[in-house]
Order: sequence, then C-alpha cells, then structure tokens
Amino acid sequence: MSALEPRVPSGPETTVPVHEPSPPQSPPGGILEPAYRALSIGMISVIFLIAFEATAVATAMPVAARELDGVALYAFAFSAYFTTSLFGMVLSGQWSDRQGPLRPLAVGIGAFAAGLVCSGTAGVMWLFVLGRAVQGFGGGLVIVALYVVVSRAYEERLRPAIMAAFAASWVVPSIVGPLAAGTVTEHLGWRWVFLGIPALVIAPLVIALPAIRRTASGPVDTGKAPAAFDGRRIRLALGISAGAGLLQYAAQDLRWLSLLPGLAGAALLVPAVLGLLPRGTYLARRGLPAVVLLRGVAAGSFIAAESFVPLMLVTQRGLSPTLAGFSLALGGVTWAAGSWVQSKGRTAPYRERLMVIGMVLVAVAIAGAPAVLVESVPVWTLALAWGVGCLGMGLVIGSTSVLLLKLSPPHEAGTNSAALQISDALANVVLLAAGGAAFAALGGGAVGAGHAVAGGASHPAAFVVVFLPMAAVALVGVWVATRLEPAPAADSAPASGPAEK
Repeated sequence: MSALEPRVPSGPETTVPVHEPSPPQSPPGGILEPAYRALSIGMISVIFLIAFEATAVATAMPVAARELDGVALYAFAFSAYFTTSLFGMVLSGQWSDRQGPLRPLAVGIGAFAAGLVCSGTAGVMWLFVLGRAVQGFGGGLVIVALYVVVSRAYEERLRPAIMAAFAASWVVPSIVGPLAAGTVTEHLGWRWVFLGIPALVIAPLVIALPAIRRTASGPVDTGKAPAAFDGRRIRLALGISAGAGLLQYAAQDLRWLSLLPGLAGAALLVPAVLGLLPRGTYLARRGLPAVVLLRGVAAGSFIAAESFVPLMLVTQRGLSPTLAGFSLALGGVTWAAGSWVQSKGRTAPYRERLMVIGMVLVAVAIAGAPAVLVESVPVWTLALAWGVGCLGMGLVIGSTSVLLLKLSPPHEAGTNSAALQISDALANVVLLAAGGAAFAALGGGAVGAGHAVAGGASHPAAFVVVFLPMAAVALVGVWVATRLEPAPAADSAPASGPAEK
C-alpha cells in the first residue's frame, strides 16, 4: 500500500507554506453536487468498508480462534485492536493538524489492509492478534483523518449531511455483514473473510485520495511553519493505550491478582486522559469539553449495554444466535434515520434540544431492555426498544461530530477530533469492563471485552446489574446535553483545547 501514498508537503522543511485549502464553493446543494461528489463517494466507501469489516470479522472470529488453537487469547484479538487504535487516533490528530489529513488517511488505510492480511494468513494465534493490532492502528489513523477532511473540505452547512451519510453507511453492513461472513466462513473458510476485504480498499483510494489532495491537503496556514510533533502527547497516547490494555486484561479475571494490572492500568490512564482531553471535560464545562464528554457518555453506555443484548436473548429466551443478532437489525435503520434528522438545515437551530431528546431515548431503551427477562413480555419488544435507542444515538452522535468541528479552529480540528474519538473509545472499554465484571460477579459467565462468553447466564439479575447502571449513565448524558452551548468568551477561553495548552 505504500506505493499508493500520495506526495504532499511534509512540514517545516517546505520552502513555501501550504495555504489552508478552501472548501469548494458550489451553488446550494448537497454532498453529491459535482464539487463534492468524488470526495463524498470515496469517504462514504471507506466508512462502508470499515463497517462491513467490523460486522464480518466479528462473525468469523470464533472460528478463527478455534482453528488456531487460540481460544484463550480470543479477547485479546479485540483488545489489541482497541489499544492500538487509541494511539493511532492521537498520532493522526497531530499529523493531520501539522501536515494535513492526506498522509495519515493513506497510511491508515494501508495499515488497516495489512493487518487484515496478517490475520488472514496467520498460522498461530499470536500472529492473528498482531494483525488485529496493526489493523487497529490503521483504523485509528483513518477515523480522525476523515473528521479533519470533513472540517476542511465541506462548508459548514454540509457537515451534518456528510455525517448522516457516514451513519447510513453502517445500515447495510449491519444487516448483510454477519450473513455474508457466515456464508463465506462456512463454504470457503474464515481466512477469506479477512483476505477479501483488502482487495476492496483500492476503489475508495482511487476515488477519495485525489479529491482530498485537491481540497484538504497540506497544513493550515497560520502565518508560520507547522509545529513539530508534540512528544508529550505521543507519550500520553502510549500511556492511554497501555493503560486501556491492562484494564481490559484485569476485567477478564476476577481474581485478586488481577487488581495489580488493573491498578497499573488506571495509573497510566488517568494522567493520559487528563492530558489528551480538553480541560474541563470531566466537569462538563460548557462548550467543547461538554461535547467531548457527551460523546463518551452516550457511546459508552449504549454500546456496553448492546453487547449484552444478544447474549440475554440466547441464554434467557432461547433464541438462536442468528435471530438474536437480527434483533438489533432495526437499530441500524433508526440510527441512520436519527442522523438524517439532525442533518436537515431546519433542525440546526434546535440541535441541542434534539440531543437532550436523543439521550432520553437512549436511557429509556437501556432501562427497558431487561423487561424481556419476564417470560410474558414478547421478545419483539426488545427489538422495538433498541430501535428507539438507536434513533436517539443517531441524533446525538452525528450532532456531537458537527458541534465539535464547529467549535474547533481549523488548526486544532485534528487534535479535537482525536479527543472526541478517544472519549468514545475509552468510555466503551471502561464501561464494558465494569459491566462485564458485575455480570460475572453475579454468575453471568465470563465476558472478555464484551465479546467472548464462557457459559450461560445462571440468573437474570446478572443482566439487570448491567443494564440499569448503563441507563443511569445515559441519564447523566441528558444533563450533559444541556451544557453544549459555549460559555461567554471570557469564561470559555481556558476551556478550549487540550489540558496542556
């Protein structure tokens, strides 16, 4: 993939600073107007492939672990992706701010594909896990770089629409991905699930990269040469990745000895998080800090709860894994619908109010999910409830992305986009670890990072102690959603930007 990496100015050594590319000016229209068409199609294709990979690989993973005699390392195939993606997010934020998003995007797609090939050709489980780590690093580079492209290449009026298109790109993969991966795994083998996706990467590269070079390449023109990479932030990124990995490892084992890696992980995470997220994030300070916090609260509570929905249906209501998975299919459609609603221009003045409503829907859905533990409650009610929750998530997630770019100066779009993704990913792992530990403590079986389960749930209370606390977290998000309007200039100045600024 390195041959596909385009040539762009590399930073301080360039003779003439590269000006900030201006978003293409076009008549009022949508993201598929001629000025934006190639860029939009290319980026949407990238998101589509990432979504398809996420659903397809999760389906093939158990078969791969069994064939490689690596079931004991199953959970690490997930945690390796997560920990390296955190580092990739921070690196991509700095790289994009200093040299533009083109290189981190190209390198990220290349690493993502290389990781898939490494896993797909692995003969032993540790090589499979290594491939997942490389893939996660690439995914972290890609997602932040895409946000920076949106901030630079699209007029503000079009950003909600492209975010809605990103959300819609998950609908088909969430429905088709597991079925396609299951069929390929059964008839051709699990390796082809991993090896087939890299071949599909070429088309998005050919479409998107030239358009990005025209509209969003190079550093922002601030009147001086781009700053060098911030070594302190790189060290903090390594700390947050290592800390998250140790925390996940500790959550998989409830023995007293697991407290040691858990405490070590917390000792690495706390200073790293304080240094990488905007000052005031955990105080829900108005404006950018509240936006970043809301992203983590919403994503963490919902995804942690969703990880237990299929398991609850299989172990408590006797559904097959396929039917349990289909119970979440409606959510892909309603999530896209919520994102579409927030993208409409006439809803923009009411964005904060819509986000409050969205968090209420999320809290109600999570709190109502355990009702299916009562035998007299029809199973389809959970699918309906989760569709309502996904509608709320569509309203919230798309809007947090739009607000973050609106509140970020152009030369800080990468750093702040990385902070948003870190909040999202870190909340996922912390709340999954907490929920999994509570679930296992009440006899629910061993849960590895929200995925691998050993044994069935022995008591419905094991699910209740997961869903109700997550609903409480979502209710906190309702309050945070009331604090998204920036404070007056005199008060908000110290709150914008990373803690070390």
